[in-house]
Formats: sequence, structure tokens, C-alpha cells
Amino acid sequence: MNMQPVQAVILLSGGMDSCVCAAQAVHDYGAEAVAALHMSYGQRTEQREKQSFLAVCERLGIGRRMALRNEVLPAIGGSALTDSSIAVPESGEIGPGIPITYVPFRNAHFLAAAVSWAEVLGARKIYIGAVEQDSSGYPDCRPAYYQAYNEVIRTGTKEGAIEVVTPLIQLRKSEIVRLGLKLGAPLELTWSCYSRHDRACGVCDSCVLRLRAFEQAGTADAIAYEPQPDPQKSLEAEGIHTTGN
Repeated sequence: MNMQPVQAVILLSGGMDSCVCAAQAVHDYGAEAVAALHMSYGQRTEQREKQSFLAVCERLGIGRRMALRNEVLPAIGGSALTDSSIAVPESGEIGPGIPITYVPFRNAHFLAAAVSWAEVLGARKIYIGAVEQDSSGYPDCRPAYYQAYNEVIRTGTKEGAIEVVTPLIQLRKSEIVRLGLKLGAPLELTWSCYSRHDRACGVCDSCVLRLRAFEQAGTADAIAYEPQPDPQKSLEAEGIHTTGN
């Protein structure tokens, strides 16, 4: 069977942003002209994320897919996502600066694999769902990073014609939710939680950003979350009364 030439490689983690990015690529080129690449890297939820990757590919009709595992990032560690001795902080515990959930130079590893595969497939575009607005502040999600990486591709590949595109990078998270709904992205199949596999924790930075995005977009998030204690009831249980002052 003759397959349509691949026009774009999508980096698809299984999270909300990458799912919307994949839906955008399918909208731009058609499912038969895209290929999806997933990278596990020893993160706490790698099996759950891979499950989402496969489910999103099925729903979007992406047949060409590749799942790889990076052994370098878990060996190096230095992140709460790849080192079990470092606790994943709740969103409210994160102070100024780059949070401990940052995986050192992670996107460079992912992009290198995507560029290599794109060269073999003859694809000219690589889609990645990097987001600068409403994000955790990771340095490898900034526009300048991708401008620099594209220069590396131009000088370090055979034809120098491959380009990384970041269609979501300037969007707010709520805008990404709205775009996903418009494109028919299966957001209910995605996984964003940093720490849990069964129910999203609802308190890590990724969960909080996601929940806020759905709320601001005026729609419900369909994935299951761990029940959170009622702050009012917790205060009353401790004998602290917040009314009648």
C-alpha cells in the first residue's frame, strides 16, 4: 500500500497542549501526512502518558507513530519528575525562579529525535506544543529557544530545510482549550498530572494550570481528579470560624 509522504512530525507527549498541537497539524496536513513521536524519559507518569499518546493517535487517525525511551534524562536526574527522591511540589509551594519540575534541557532531546526522524521521512515541519504564556516558566519553552534551535537544524542537517513550529507558544491556556474544542482535539484522553496515574492530583502546577484553563474557557475538564478537601470544612474542623465577625 502506498502511503502519503509525511509532511510533519508531531512531538506528542499525551498532554493537553501536545494534543491540541497534534490536532492542528492534522488540520493543516491531514492525518495520513503526519507522524507522531512520543518520548518517555523515566518520568513518574510515563506509562499513563504513553497510554494517552496511543489513544490520541487513534482518535486523530494518526497511523505513523513511534514511541522511544530516553535513558539519559532519568540517569542525570535533577528534576522532581525523574528523581523519586525529590517530591513533586503543590502549585502553591512553588516560589520564584525555575521550578524543580523542570527537566534539564528536555526539549532539546525530544527535538533531536524528531529532527532525525523528519530527515528520514522527508518531513519539513516539526510541531511541538510548547507554551510560554500561563506556563511553569521552563526556559526551553521560550520563543528565543526555538529560533536558536531552528538555526541549529539549518546548519546541522543534510538539506537544512526542516523547521520547528510552535503554534501554541503565545496562547493562554484557556485559549488552547478553546482551540482544542474547535479542532476536535480529544482533550478527555490527555494526561497532564505530574504525579498520579489513576486520578489527576489536582494540586501540582500542571493540574492547577489545566483546571484554571478549563474554568476560564467556560467548560468542564472531563478527566478524573482526586477529590480535594473543602477549605471551609477544614477550617471549621480546626475550630476556626470564618463567618459572624
